[in-house]
Amino acid sequence: MSQDNRSPFANKAAVATYAQDTPRKVPGLTDLHRMTTLLLSEHAPNETHILVIGAGGGLETKAMAEARPGWRFTGVDPASAMLDLARQAVLPFAHRVELLEGTVDQAPAGPFDGATCLLTLHFLDRSERLHTLREIRRRLKVGAHLVIAHHSAPDPDPERWMTRSVAFGDHSGIDWAKAEATGKAMNERLPLLAPEEDEALLRETGFSDVALFYAAFSFRGWIAVAAGE
Repeated sequence: MSQDNRSPFANKAAVATYAQDTPRKVPGLTDLHRMTTLLLSEHAPNETHILVIGAGGGLETKAMAEARPGWRFTGVDPASAMLDLARQAVLPFAHRVELLEGTVDQAPAGPFDGATCLLTLHFLDRSERLHTLREIRRRLKVGAHLVIAHHSAPDPDPERWMTRSVAFGDHSGIDWAKAEATGKAMNERLPLLAPEEDEALLRETGFSDVALFYAAFSFRGWIAVAAGE
């Protein structure tokens, strides 16, 4: 999950507009954050410590911090510019938020009471996802919840679903030719997995009770429980 020139977050324009663009492009993003908070709350104590993987931008951390005054957060992200955005977003909660530059490998050992990885895993190939999920599991208490959400690739036509997501995010009007071209490019660039593959990776890396809770065009979200040894 290293930051390089292929990453959209190496693009200064993309970083500058991230806070405005993301809620427009991800269906129900505010509700996704609320659902994430609720799911983590089910088995988390009042003095909860949450690990946030891909914390750049700070949108989910801000939402959780606003909703749960007793929670603390440690977030990691390889993109320094995105972390700068996150620091601004969580400024009112800075005493409860630690942000570190790096990948899951730079995250503290924990153990944490829960974790999130939102809008991140679709940038990683299968081996990188395996590593990331394993390292998240190593840092969680048994029974802690992990919430993930990202682009998946619903069969039988993932490119069409990506096109629909692109069209949804274009609030200037639906231009299907433009959406199809962008959807095709994203489908080729992102190492997407089918939903059943995403679920299998969670089980392979030490999670149980894997359940889909969010589906919106090409986006999917799951909750999983850190299983015992």
